[in-house]
Amino acid sequence: MARALLAFLVLWLVNTQAQAACKPMTFEENRYTVCSFDAAKDRLSLYNLDTTGQPYGSFAALDQALQAKGKSLAFAMNAGMFDENLKPIGLYVEEGRPLKKINRRDGGGNFHLKPNGVFYVADRNAGVMETEAFVKAALSPAYATQSGPMLVIDGAIHPKFTEDSTSYKRRNGVGAVNGHDLVFAISEDAVTFHDFAKLFRDGLGCRNALFLDGQVSSLYAP
Repeated sequence: MARALLAFLVLWLVNTQAQAACKPMTFEENRYTVCSFDAAKDRLSLYNLDTTGQPYGSFAALDQALQAKGKSLAFAMNAGMFDENLKPIGLYVEEGRPLKKINRRDGGGNFHLKPNGVFYVADRNAGVMETEAFVKAALSPAYATQSGPMLVIDGAIHPKFTEDSTSYKRRNGVGAVNGHDLVFAISEDAVTFHDFAKLFRDGLGCRNALFLDGQVSSLYAP
């Protein structure tokens, strides 16, 4: 996975000073920043490339591009996994246009630690689904990004996560409480996958949650 901020999940606002609903949270002695949104009300979008075909690369560049369109950036988080050529390695949909097909192959790395999954926004609904469930649902989302691994699947922590893991990293992800209420979280401390999954399931009440990124996890929430 290329080490750059290549795709952003954002909340943008038009002619308003409203702010993202973000707050600090401590769960089982680990610190997080948690942001909650209602897809039935809030406008969530995905952005990858600018008008020149290059990745935005920074929150500041994206904010500037949105301001030129009369919008203001209220929230942003890097979302999805990309290869060395700066292309998504899994499903990526922007403004209803599928720019990369779903990836069901096996392989190494976090993305292929199956089950992986898809975060999607469709009309005023949004959610997180395990990849095979997403394929069966045959949805046509306005925005979608595939990542992996899933953190929580139908209320169960990913079967390959262990409580005694020694892999501690900063991580960010998204969880779905229902068909429109979403929770995004980023760890302020280095945590294991198991720690992070427990946050979403037990601390935030999400039946499904998806890991978005690790080492370069970043959050914009002024």
